[in-house]
Amino acid sequence: MQKTALVTGGAGFIGAHVAQELLDMGMKVVVLDDLSGGKRSNVPDGALFVEDSITNEACINSLFEAHAFDYVYHLAAYAAEGLSHFIRRFNYHNNLIGSILLINASVNHNVKCFVFTSSIAVYGAGELPLSENQIPQPEDPYGIAKYAVEMDLKNAHEMFGLNSVIFRPHNVYGSKQNIADKYRNVVGIFMNQVLKGENLTVFGDGEQTRAFSHISDVAPYIAKAVVIPDAYNKTFNIGGDQPYTVNELAEAVLAEFATSAQLTHLEARNEVVHAYADHSLFKSVFNPKIPLGLAEGLSEMAAWVRQTGSQEPTVFEGIEIAKNMPASWLKLTKDDK
Repeated sequence: MQKTALVTGGAGFIGAHVAQELLDMGMKVVVLDDLSGGKRSNVPDGALFVEDSITNEACINSLFEAHAFDYVYHLAAYAAEGLSHFIRRFNYHNNLIGSILLINASVNHNVKCFVFTSSIAVYGAGELPLSENQIPQPEDPYGIAKYAVEMDLKNAHEMFGLNSVIFRPHNVYGSKQNIADKYRNVVGIFMNQVLKGENLTVFGDGEQTRAFSHISDVAPYIAKAVVIPDAYNKTFNIGGDQPYTVNELAEAVLAEFATSAQLTHLEARNEVVHAYADHSLFKSVFNPKIPLGLAEGLSEMAAWVRQTGSQEPTVFEGIEIAKNMPASWLKLTKDDK
């Protein structure tokens, strides 16, 4: 019997790729997205698209009653760690309360498994490499919200038997990513700046380290989690193994586009300096392929970016706190308004 899956955020970057993987697995897919960060064109052919928000409780309950979902893949979130300090109410309402509405509906409608994309932001500045056996200490409201949802899912399993699989991806990039967001997706920001003939802007000295993760090393495994019993009720780091500095990433992007653009260093912002993860648990359960190298992954994304063209950067409307916001963000916000 054909299984039915709900994919929240399925018009967004990771969600669109997960939705396609589920269709390829033979599932019926319903995509729920408010298009605040995603695009209708990202939704794969064959999926039923519903434009609405995860914070609309009436819509959530109506969808669950109509479709009797076997699985829920919850990827809808505004994943701007740095900006989350300045949009606290929005962050918790969207990323936490919206998640709880989905968990409630999943319990009430006997969903078989709830797959949640959390983030390594839950760790904060933990011991490297970041490991699932560490006690999370998130340092920004985004990470706090993600960790709260993780804890609620564990409680929902203990209290109601709702199975879940939690993934903590990090620095994912690839085709269909939003390159117009000024506050997140550094690979997309860099590529958009190149296409616009601008210098690449780097916060601080650029020696921050991240392990960048190509979408092909993330989306297929998120999709397959529900058919891997050993993954149930576990939490997995997922993504690239090799850390790079932001400077190294910028130079790799410049090399891919063969441009003479320069790096412009801005004042440092409040962020975790070094963050990369251990993936031993993920590898033991999912037996993944060797991750795509940075150069090859950037080449794949660059081909898509060249085809789609540059985008005008968007500004987040509704900044709640301007105090201590990076001057470059504050200036951009004022200029764009």
